[in-house]
Amino acid sequence: MFKIECTSSFSAAHNLTNYKGKCEKLHGHNWKISAVVSGIDTDKTGMIMDFHELKNCLNKVLETLDHKYLNEIKPFIKNSPTSENIARFIFKQLAKLICNKCIKLESVSVWETDTSRAIYLQ
Repeated sequence: MFKIECTSSFSAAHNLTNYKGKCEKLHGHNWKISAVVSGIDTDKTGMIMDFHELKNCLNKVLETLDHKYLNEIKPFIKNSPTSENIARFIFKQLAKLICNKCIKLESVSVWETDTSRAIYLQ
């Protein structure tokens, strides 16, 4: 079994709903995102997936969030744009782009700060 991981980032604003504290007010983050995929064996190139391809797929998903007010984007109108919900959204969108019988998306991590992250696993 092999796993590869790539990271990218996006910037956006949000406010947490059903929450009492500073984060209920409008604020922004520079989120760092990582995606881990696995495969049982490599292909003829010796890779389970090209890092460039994985990063392109991840960036395609992140483009839908970058420089947006997340509370106005469809999945977060009803669900507060917490790091956990953002991780789940990215995971589900990314899985549509990369998953096949040889590659499995293992996890998506969302760092909202250098010291705090949420991880969504399947």
